[in-house]
Amino acid sequence: MSILSVRLPEELYRRLIRLSEKTKRTKTSFIKEMIENSLDEYEEAYLALDRLNEKNAKYLTTEELEKELDL
Repeated sequence: MSILSVRLPEELYRRLIRLSEKTKRTKTSFIKEMIENSLDEYEEAYLALDRLNEKNAKYLTTEELEKELDL
């Protein structure tokens, strides 16, 4: 397993500590869970941006797409 060091603003760190203490879970477990839950969304968003910025991308109107999909 890899180790990652992260600097957090003081208020964010205090919130994480309070949550950890309240739930009897480690700060690391929360950070891992948050990253796992958010990483897919970030990857999809950046993939979509890459596709929008492709030089040879083909864009269709709604009507063109419906016709292509036989809707």
